[in-house]
Amino acid sequence: MPLDVGASAPPFALRDQHRREVALADFADRHVLLVFYPWAFTGTCEGELTEIRDNLATYQNDTAQVLTVSVDSIFAHKVWAEREGFDFPLLADFWPHGAVAQAYGVFNERTGAANRGTFLVDPGGVIRFAEMNGPGEARDQAVWRKALAAV
Repeated sequence: MPLDVGASAPPFALRDQHRREVALADFADRHVLLVFYPWAFTGTCEGELTEIRDNLATYQNDTAQVLTVSVDSIFAHKVWAEREGFDFPLLADFWPHGAVAQAYGVFNERTGAANRGTFLVDPGGVIRFAEMNGPGEARDQAVWRKALAAV
């Protein structure tokens, strides 16, 4: 089960597609939209991240930062980001395998990847929005935009 609204967001630091360490604490001055997805180079995941790319100013601005997370390696993320023009952090929860997804309650033991978990973390580190969809279930990103607009 994913963490509930009102819970403290577990801290983390992961490497992005440029090998830079990115920590949740780096964005203590903004809300963070944390988007877990199962795999790079898959249709539903690509569609969701393309929505972020095409509307980046909604998800990443003076009051919000988007961070996407999967168990893929930084190398897979680099190739995928370059191919698709993803200019936002794609974080590798590669090793220990899925540790951050596990901390947020969205790791799928059967597939060895994250379920489609989404969390809005406020500047105080409290989860203000939480959802989880299983494998193959696309998310309604209008809900994300609504949650961001409410902050």
